[in-house]
Amino acid sequence: MKRSIVAAACAALLAAAPAVAEVKIGMITTLSGGGSHLGIDARDAFMLAVEEAGNPDVVVIEKDDAQKPDVAKSLADELIQKDGVDILTGIIWSNLAMAVVPGAVRQGVFYVSVNAGPSALAGKGCHENYFNAAYQNDNLHEAMGAYMKEQGFEKPFILAPNYPAGKDSLTGFKRLYEGEPAAEIYTQLGQTDYAAEIAQIRASGADSVFFFLPGGMGIAFMKQYAGAGVDIPVFGPAFSFDEIILGAVGDAAIGVKNTAEWSHDLDVAKSKAFVEAFKAKHGRTPTIYAAQAYDAANLILSAIEKADPKDKDAFRAALKAAEFDSVRGAFRFGNNNHPIQDIYVREVVAGEGKPTNKLIGVAVKQRQDVYAAECELQ
Repeated sequence: MKRSIVAAACAALLAAAPAVAEVKIGMITTLSGGGSHLGIDARDAFMLAVEEAGNPDVVVIEKDDAQKPDVAKSLADELIQKDGVDILTGIIWSNLAMAVVPGAVRQGVFYVSVNAGPSALAGKGCHENYFNAAYQNDNLHEAMGAYMKEQGFEKPFILAPNYPAGKDSLTGFKRLYEGEPAAEIYTQLGQTDYAAEIAQIRASGADSVFFFLPGGMGIAFMKQYAGAGVDIPVFGPAFSFDEIILGAVGDAAIGVKNTAEWSHDLDVAKSKAFVEAFKAKHGRTPTIYAAQAYDAANLILSAIEKADPKDKDAFRAALKAAEFDSVRGAFRFGNNNHPIQDIYVREVVAGEGKPTNKLIGVAVKQRQDVYAAECELQ
C-alpha cells in the first residue's frame, strides 16, 4: 500500500511538471568552398559538445553559407521564420556576421558567436541578445602588436584582407604596437596570388611581417613567401597558423610566432579532455575554431539547463553568467558580452609528421576590447 502511495505521488508530480520544451539551434557556417575547413572544425566541435551533453530536447539545424553574405542572410531568415529557431550560431566570417546578426537579434533570437567578432557589434552596435564566445576581432592582433613591440621590432610590414575583420586586425595591431609600420596594405578577400605583395615586402626595408590571412589565403601566402626566399621573420594571429593550415604549408611555417586565446597544449583539464575527445572522433588536432565552437556550445547548453530560451530575460541572464567548464579555464564576459581573457603567444615547431603550435608565453593578460566602453549594456 505504502509503495502504491509513493508511486501515485511521483506520477502526480510528473504530471504537474511542465514539459521540457524543444530548443532549436540554427548553425550557419562555412562547409564548402574557400575556408570551409574553418566551418567544418567549428561544426564538428559544436556537435561534439552537444553529443556529450546528451540532451534530447536540443535540436541543431546545420546550414552551409558557402562564405556568401546573401546566402547567410537568406538562411538566417529561413531558420527564424520557417524553423522557429531560438538561437543562431556558427558564422566564421565577419562580413557574414554583419549581414545576419543585427537583424536576427532585433527579432528576439539569441546569437552566440563561435568566431566572428566585428568591432561594429562590440561597441555602439552591441545588443543584449548577442554574445561572443570567441573574442573581439582586434584582440589577437593587439596582442601580437604588444609582443612585437616588446621584442624590439621597429619596421613591421602589415597586411590583411579588405573586409571588416581585416580592418579590425590592422587597427588592433597598431593600437598596442604604438609605432608606425614600414607599410600597411589591404589585399582582396579570397586572394591567392601574393607575388606583388611579396615584392613590396622585399623592397620595403621592413624588419618583420605581420599578416592576417585566414584559411586558404594564409596557405597561399606562406607557400609563396617561402618560395620567394624572403628572409624577414613572419608573425600573425592563430587564424593564419591553425593546425590545418600548418599541415598544408609544411616546414615553411616553422619558427613563426602567432597569438591565440587557446592552444591545444594549454594546461587546462577541460582543454586536455576536449583535445583527446576531438582527436578520437575526428582523427585530427582541433584548431582554435574548434575550441571556440566547443565553448560556445557548452555555454548555450549550460544556459539551457537553467532557463528556456523563450523566457528571454532568464535565458539572457544564464548566458551572461557563463557558468560552464571552458577549455580556456576561467571564462567571463565584459559588459558588451565579449570575453575578457588572456591572449597567448605560440611558436610553430616541428611535430610528428607536420608542424604544430607550441605555447610559449602570455602576450597580454585579461584583455577587454576597447569598444566595450561604447556599449551601453551593463
